[in-house]
Amino acid sequence: MQLTSTAFNEGKPIPPKYTKDGPNINPPLAWDDVPEETQSFALIVDDPDAPMGTWVHWRVVNINPDAREIPEDSVPEGARQVKNDFGKESWGGPAPPSGTHRYFFKLYALDVPELECDEATINEEIEQHKVAEAVLMGKYSRKK
Repeated sequence: MQLTSTAFNEGKPIPPKYTKDGPNINPPLAWDDVPEETQSFALIVDDPDAPMGTWVHWRVVNINPDAREIPEDSVPEGARQVKNDFGKESWGGPAPPSGTHRYFFKLYALDVPELECDEATINEEIEQHKVAEAVLMGKYSRKK
C-alpha cells in the first residue's frame, strides 16, 4: 500500500492549517495498492519525538474497506475515532513544544471488518489483524 497527502509530501513540512497553530483540522489522505483480503482500515498518527515519549494525535478504526481517502477535516462515514493522547476522540494537530518533530501517519489494512478496542488495546489489535501497512511522515516546528 502507499499513503499520500495533497497537503504535504513525504518528509516535508505539514502546513500550519493542520496544526494547533491553525484551524487544527486533519490533512487529506489517500491510499492505493490495497490487498484483496482487506476487510477494514485503521489509522494512527503519532509523534515519536515528543518529550514524554511517543504521543498519539489521532486514532481511527473501522474504516470501510472500499475507502481510498480521508478528505480534509473529516472522518470516514462509519469509522470510529479512539481516544488520543490529548484525551479526545478527534484529530489533535501538531503542537511541538520545541524543535522539529516528525509525525507518522500509519494506515493499516486489516483482516477483520471491525476492531473492538480502546486506546489501551488498539496497537495489540492492529498487530493481530494487520495484512499491510503504509506510512507517510511529515514534519512540523513552531515559529518562534
